[in-house]
Amino acid sequence: MEKILRRACLGALAALVIWGAAACNKEAATKTDKTEPTPMKGIAQMDLKIELFGNLPDGTAVEIYTLTNDNGLKARLMTYGATLVSLELPDRNGKLEDCVLGYDHLDGYLKSSPYFGSIVGRYGNRIAKGQFVQNGVTYHLAKNNGENHLHGGVKGFDKVVWNAEPVKEAEAVGVKFTYLSKDGEEGYPGNLACTITYTLTNDDELVIRYQATTDKTTPVNLTHHSYFNFTGGRRDILGHELMLNADRYTPVDKGLIPTGELRSVNGTPMDFMTPMPIGSRIAQVEGGYDHNFVLTGGGGTMALAARVVEPDSGRVMEISTTEPGIQFYSGNFLDGTISGKSGRVYQKHFGFCLETQHFPDSPNKPGFPSTILNPGQTYSTQTIHKFSVK
Repeated sequence: MEKILRRACLGALAALVIWGAAACNKEAATKTDKTEPTPMKGIAQMDLKIELFGNLPDGTAVEIYTLTNDNGLKARLMTYGATLVSLELPDRNGKLEDCVLGYDHLDGYLKSSPYFGSIVGRYGNRIAKGQFVQNGVTYHLAKNNGENHLHGGVKGFDKVVWNAEPVKEAEAVGVKFTYLSKDGEEGYPGNLACTITYTLTNDDELVIRYQATTDKTTPVNLTHHSYFNFTGGRRDILGHELMLNADRYTPVDKGLIPTGELRSVNGTPMDFMTPMPIGSRIAQVEGGYDHNFVLTGGGGTMALAARVVEPDSGRVMEISTTEPGIQFYSGNFLDGTISGKSGRVYQKHFGFCLETQHFPDSPNKPGFPSTILNPGQTYSTQTIHKFSVK
């Protein structure tokens, strides 16, 4: 009888252990927010979903990944251009709205898109006269911006389908995009293997990590090109308050090519060291803002680059980066000819871009930080977009 009782007790204990383990696993699988509430907290559950977004004319499938964190923030990223299609953020009252410009369907991106939300490369921004000299050899690139080369050329990284795979971490979900830019593509030397990883964290950060390797020496300058509007796209962005942690900028010629000078922002409408509404001095800048700013952090280590506050909604974005520069663009070329999400017409200044980067035309400007990547080296940069409300 003692043996029977001992066996029964052991069996009951084992069943209890198994039940406990299953319960723990179930709790881990269905984890919800257990931290103290903050203004950004919601009732969502961290999630990653993959769907078909559409097909290219040749039948190539384009997938879209929907990332949701525990606080309800949602980012949708498609394989065409490694593009951020939408970014839903709460206002101070918890109302979620999409805060980036773009299209509801793939067709819009294929027909007409000024780099909405895309990764641009092999060289983000401009290269003068579409050429550079490297080791005594002149390389000729596509001239797709007047006489200059812009954002990687006619078919840059924004117009290719990237391979993608989901990323799941303890407190983040994401997508890892990969693309091989072949030797000679758009005139660039070397096979460039690129990896872009987006992660949406439970700290309300959208993190973008860039990596690349090459088998021939080549310039590389990758960046992300979202047009933000923290009113939810209801009006222009001129009332957004901007701080740029940059005490110098790179003046440009009429073709928007840097002259090579690093000029102080002090006493000019380029000075955003103290937060200012974007529209407060824009009339003093011919054509509007489309300039590279020299970050005081200098690049190499993570440092605060910019902060944007939309007063009415309370939405705040802080950008930190390892890059030495940031391009501030005030949506000057939006002209009412683009009908975007929900049929909304994008007028002038309906979105702004803050593109972390090395400086434009660096291959032709020896005094600028180098953008040259050699075989055996790894190009590696990171930018963090931190969202909150006030």
